[in-house]
Amino acid sequence: MDPTVAIDCMGGDHGPGVTVPAALNFQKSRPQSKLVLVGLQQAIEAELRARHAVPGPGLLVHNATQAVGMDEAPASALRGKKDSSMRVAVNLVKSGHAHACVSAGNTGALMAISRFVLKPLPGIDRPAIAGILPTLKGEAYVLDLGANVNCTPEHLLQFAIMGAMLVSAVQHKERPSIGLLNIGEEDIKGNEVVKQASELLRASDLNFYGNVEGDDIFKGTTDVVVCDGFVGNVTLKAAEGVAKMLGAFLKEEFKRNWLTYASGIMAAPVLAAFKRRVDPARYNGASLLGLKGIVVKSHGSADSIGFESAIARAFDEVREGVLQRISHRMAAAGHTNAEAA
Repeated sequence: MDPTVAIDCMGGDHGPGVTVPAALNFQKSRPQSKLVLVGLQQAIEAELRARHAVPGPGLLVHNATQAVGMDEAPASALRGKKDSSMRVAVNLVKSGHAHACVSAGNTGALMAISRFVLKPLPGIDRPAIAGILPTLKGEAYVLDLGANVNCTPEHLLQFAIMGAMLVSAVQHKERPSIGLLNIGEEDIKGNEVVKQASELLRASDLNFYGNVEGDDIFKGTTDVVVCDGFVGNVTLKAAEGVAKMLGAFLKEEFKRNWLTYASGIMAAPVLAAFKRRVDPARYNGASLLGLKGIVVKSHGSADSIGFESAIARAFDEVREGVLQRISHRMAAAGHTNAEAA
């Protein structure tokens, strides 16, 4: 199957100035893909003309007359902007005209619209946001990153199942390891929700490693790290802040005097390699898991390289059957639970 991805071209801090060139660059590397550019038609076509590109069978333009503001209330976007580029892109997934959609727009609005239009998969109480963080061993998938502030043990178990299916599909790991984020590795640590979630995970057939601490994320102790949305969002923002701080510190030190400046020139290849390993653009694109459709959220401030990464993430999730894997796994879990009852 050649995946079709609907792109909300009006979302994010930069709109078509970033989303359109990102789409064109992606299609150069994946010529088998089909993209639908959703948004104000004149604005999109102006960006295409500026890059000497024209719509065709593999690059469609779908007009939408409204756009969701980055600071707009989710309820307002859901009820008052039914022809927004975000809503239309999600509708294309619902209707089957696209297999996935990508947006850099308002996270709350995207989750509200996606949940309303697409609906959760059977067995999923709450969709979750799954993102990627760099580790010493490669990458770790962390969820939830902010969709669900308050969770039950059952929700955390569902997050673990969805995360495992995602990693199994895109990383081709048969039994990815699962860690439950906690304030200590010992079973007696944590609040009651985490303790009960640990028991559920141990009783499941998932490859549950046990409790992990914050530093385990970046050590790469497990492939998947599960937590509630409050903890996950704080973890994500803290990681982004540390990365920016390290970059700023390095610049300051290399500019301290002529000797350190010369050292910086000599170390340029090493610094460039370091930047590539921690570059947020490489890891851009958070998956809204648990819906009857593939939806990927790009960082609002992402540049064209970062947004292209988000498109690639959506494309790969469709191609590797992430939605089907989660659906089948939840169905199997429901059947097992029914028999046990």
